[in-house]
Amino acid sequence: MSTALHSPPAGTPWTPRRKRLLFISAAVLLAGIALALVLRAFNDNLVFFLTPTQVAQGQAKGKDSVRIGGMVQAGSIQRGVGVGHDLEVRFVLTDVAHTVPVVYRGVLPDLFVEGKGAVAQGRLDAQGQLVASEVLAKHDENYVAPGVELHPAGK
Repeated sequence: MSTALHSPPAGTPWTPRRKRLLFISAAVLLAGIALALVLRAFNDNLVFFLTPTQVAQGQAKGKDSVRIGGMVQAGSIQRGVGVGHDLEVRFVLTDVAHTVPVVYRGVLPDLFVEGKGAVAQGRLDAQGQLVASEVLAKHDENYVAPGVELHPAGK
Protein backbone atom coordinates (compact mmCIF):
# COMPACT_ATOMS: atom_id res chain seq x y z
CA MET A 1 0.00 0.00 0.00
CA SER A 2 1.30 3.46 -0.90
CA THR A 3 1.88 6.03 1.90
CA ALA A 4 1.87 9.02 -0.46
CA LEU A 5 -0.52 11.80 0.35
CA HIS A 6 -3.48 12.07 -1.94
CA SER A 7 -6.67 14.05 -1.98
CA PRO A 8 -9.75 12.29 -0.74
CA PRO A 9 -12.34 11.26 -3.26
CA ALA A 10 -15.06 13.75 -4.12
CA GLY A 11 -17.94 13.78 -1.72
CA THR A 12 -15.81 12.79 1.30
CA PRO A 13 -17.09 14.55 4.43
CA TRP A 14 -14.91 17.22 6.06
CA THR A 15 -13.03 15.62 8.92
CA PRO A 16 -12.14 17.69 12.01
CA ARG A 17 -8.47 17.54 10.98
CA ARG A 18 -9.19 18.95 7.50
CA LYS A 19 -11.40 21.69 9.00
CA ARG A 20 -8.62 22.73 11.41
CA LEU A 21 -6.05 22.76 8.62
CA LEU A 22 -8.30 24.91 6.44
CA PHE A 23 -9.05 27.28 9.34
CA ILE A 24 -5.34 27.66 10.25
CA SER A 25 -4.37 28.21 6.60
CA ALA A 26 -7.05 30.88 6.18
CA ALA A 27 -6.01 32.59 9.45
CA VAL A 28 -2.34 32.66 8.41
CA LEU A 29 -3.26 34.05 4.98
CA LEU A 30 -5.47 36.79 6.46
CA ALA A 31 -2.81 37.71 9.06
CA GLY A 32 -0.21 37.98 6.30
CA ILE A 33 -2.45 40.25 4.23
CA ALA A 34 -3.23 42.43 7.27
CA LEU A 35 0.46 42.71 8.15
CA ALA A 36 1.35 43.67 4.58
CA LEU A 37 -1.30 46.41 4.57
CA VAL A 38 -0.17 47.79 7.93
CA LEU A 39 3.48 47.87 6.88
CA ARG A 40 2.62 49.59 3.61
CA ALA A 41 0.54 52.25 5.40
CA PHE A 42 3.32 52.76 7.95
CA ASN A 43 5.93 53.14 5.22
CA ASP A 44 3.77 55.67 3.34
CA ASN A 45 3.44 57.81 6.48
CA LEU A 46 7.12 57.86 7.39
CA VAL A 47 8.54 61.29 6.84
CA PHE A 48 12.25 61.55 6.14
CA PHE A 49 14.31 64.56 5.33
CA LEU A 50 17.50 65.01 3.40
CA THR A 51 20.55 66.81 4.71
CA PRO A 52 22.26 69.54 2.68
CA THR A 53 25.08 67.06 1.95
CA GLN A 54 22.59 64.59 0.47
CA VAL A 55 21.14 67.40 -1.65
CA ALA A 56 24.66 68.27 -2.85
CA GLN A 57 25.16 64.60 -3.76
CA GLY A 58 22.08 64.77 -6.01
CA GLN A 59 19.66 62.69 -3.93
CA ALA A 60 16.94 65.33 -4.32
CA LYS A 61 17.06 65.41 -8.14
CA GLY A 62 13.85 64.44 -9.89
CA LYS A 63 11.64 64.84 -6.83
CA ASP A 64 8.64 67.16 -6.93
CA SER A 65 8.77 67.87 -3.21
CA VAL A 66 11.62 67.43 -0.74
CA ARG A 67 12.22 67.95 2.95
CA ILE A 68 15.60 69.28 3.92
CA GLY A 69 16.75 69.39 7.51
CA GLY A 70 19.71 71.08 9.09
CA MET A 71 20.78 73.94 11.31
CA VAL A 72 19.80 77.51 10.49
CA GLN A 73 23.11 79.16 9.65
CA ALA A 74 24.01 82.06 11.94
CA GLY A 75 23.53 85.45 10.27
CA SER A 76 21.59 84.03 7.34
CA ILE A 77 18.03 85.11 8.20
CA GLN A 78 16.77 87.98 6.01
CA ARG A 79 13.19 89.13 6.43
CA GLY A 80 10.98 91.08 4.03
CA VAL A 81 13.52 92.14 1.41
CA GLY A 82 11.79 94.23 -1.26
CA VAL A 83 8.38 95.82 -1.76
CA GLY A 84 5.45 93.48 -1.15
CA HIS A 85 7.65 90.86 0.46
CA ASP A 86 6.60 91.43 4.07
CA LEU A 87 6.20 87.72 4.83
CA GLU A 88 9.17 86.52 2.78
CA VAL A 89 12.06 85.07 4.75
CA ARG A 90 15.37 83.89 3.35
CA PHE A 91 17.77 81.74 5.33
CA VAL A 92 20.35 79.01 4.87
CA LEU A 93 20.18 75.44 6.17
CA THR A 94 23.53 73.78 6.83
CA ASP A 95 24.96 70.53 8.09
CA VAL A 96 28.41 72.13 8.37
CA ALA A 97 29.69 70.42 5.20
CA HIS A 98 27.14 71.91 2.76
CA THR A 99 24.42 74.56 2.67
CA VAL A 100 21.05 74.99 0.99
CA PRO A 101 19.52 78.46 0.61
CA VAL A 102 15.81 78.60 1.45
CA VAL A 103 13.12 81.13 0.62
CA TYR A 104 9.81 80.92 2.50
CA ARG A 105 6.73 83.08 2.34
CA GLY A 106 4.66 82.87 5.51
CA VAL A 107 4.81 82.99 9.28
CA LEU A 108 7.69 81.07 10.84
CA PRO A 109 7.27 78.93 13.96
CA ASP A 110 8.13 80.56 17.30
CA LEU A 111 11.04 78.17 17.86
CA PHE A 112 12.70 79.15 14.57
CA VAL A 113 16.02 80.84 15.41
CA GLU A 114 19.58 80.93 14.11
CA GLY A 115 21.78 78.07 15.24
CA LYS A 116 18.86 75.69 15.89
CA GLY A 117 17.50 72.85 13.81
CA ALA A 118 14.80 73.30 11.19
CA VAL A 119 13.18 71.25 8.45
CA ALA A 120 11.89 72.96 5.31
CA GLN A 121 9.62 71.31 2.76
CA GLY A 122 9.20 72.51 -0.79
CA ARG A 123 10.76 72.23 -4.22
CA LEU A 124 14.27 72.94 -5.43
CA ASP A 125 14.51 75.55 -8.18
CA ALA A 126 17.05 75.53 -11.01
CA GLN A 127 19.62 77.40 -8.88
CA GLY A 128 19.46 74.83 -6.06
CA GLN A 129 17.44 77.08 -3.77
CA LEU A 130 14.59 75.49 -1.83
CA VAL A 131 11.30 77.31 -2.36
CA ALA A 132 9.64 76.19 0.86
CA SER A 133 5.94 75.71 1.39
CA GLU A 134 6.38 74.72 5.04
CA VAL A 135 9.04 75.29 7.70
CA LEU A 136 9.20 73.29 10.91
CA ALA A 137 11.42 74.22 13.84
CA LYS A 138 13.09 71.43 15.75
CA HIS A 139 13.74 71.72 19.45
CA ASP A 140 16.22 69.87 21.59
CA GLU A 141 15.32 67.26 24.17
CA ASN A 142 15.41 69.91 26.91
CA TYR A 143 12.41 71.79 25.54
CA VAL A 144 10.31 73.72 28.02
CA ALA A 145 7.05 75.35 26.98
CA PRO A 146 7.10 79.16 26.90
CA GLY A 147 6.07 80.70 30.23
CA VAL A 148 7.03 77.64 32.27
CA GLU A 149 9.86 78.25 34.70
CA LEU A 150 12.28 75.53 35.68
CA HIS A 151 12.75 75.23 39.41
CA PRO A 152 15.75 73.37 40.75
CA ALA A 153 14.81 70.26 42.71
CA GLY A 154 14.39 70.76 46.46
CA LYS A 155 13.64 74.49 46.33
